[in-house]
Amino acid sequence: MTELLERYGSLLREVDAWFQACSKLYPDQIRCQSGCSSCCRGLFDITLLDAFYLKYGFDQLSIFQQTDITADASRRLNALSAQFPAFVEPWVLNVIPEDEWEELMPEEDETPCLLLSESGECLLYEHRPMTCRLNGIPLIDRSGEELFDEWCTLNFTEKDPLLLDGLRFEFLELFAQELLMFQELIVKLAGARLSELDLFIPAAIVLDRDKVVSVVKALIDKDKKS
Repeated sequence: MTELLERYGSLLREVDAWFQACSKLYPDQIRCQSGCSSCCRGLFDITLLDAFYLKYGFDQLSIFQQTDITADASRRLNALSAQFPAFVEPWVLNVIPEDEWEELMPEEDETPCLLLSESGECLLYEHRPMTCRLNGIPLIDRSGEELFDEWCTLNFTEKDPLLLDGLRFEFLELFAQELLMFQELIVKLAGARLSELDLFIPAAIVLDRDKVVSVVKALIDKDKKS
């Protein structure tokens, strides 16, 4: 498992390198920098692979930090379960209809991520999810295909980023590699493949491997029967 997570970490660092290169190429257009946490608000889904990688980093924090963050995560998750009774531990999103996901993570939710320090920096920056690393800049593949055409409103106030070739990256290949690693993780956990499994960051913090494996196996059995 550790070897897989380290390989995934290398893939994530390729994303960081791309983002840094974009920032150097367009320093007057990209405002993202350390301490800016405008996008670190509310809940959003991350893959199980991201959840394991995040937990891998979380377990390296001091016991005092772990205790405080775990308490915050539990409070947030219990509040969600109270509001949505079907959403229970291990808080895997895929056990509920996808059209109900938006109710769990409304756009107007401005609650700060529980991993933010008082200075607005991520306590698990080196282990943050793929989504966090990609946020702020539109995702345009080298082929020209637009995979995500939105960006942070603080960025690109003077230019249309969709016209900037310097932002392009091998995103299709990147996501293909990510999927392969995700499926490798699922096979390691349950001995079969599954195309998707998502959680929230608070659920990753309190992740119970055995309970997640039980859900994974149930979803795989459901896929086989459908």
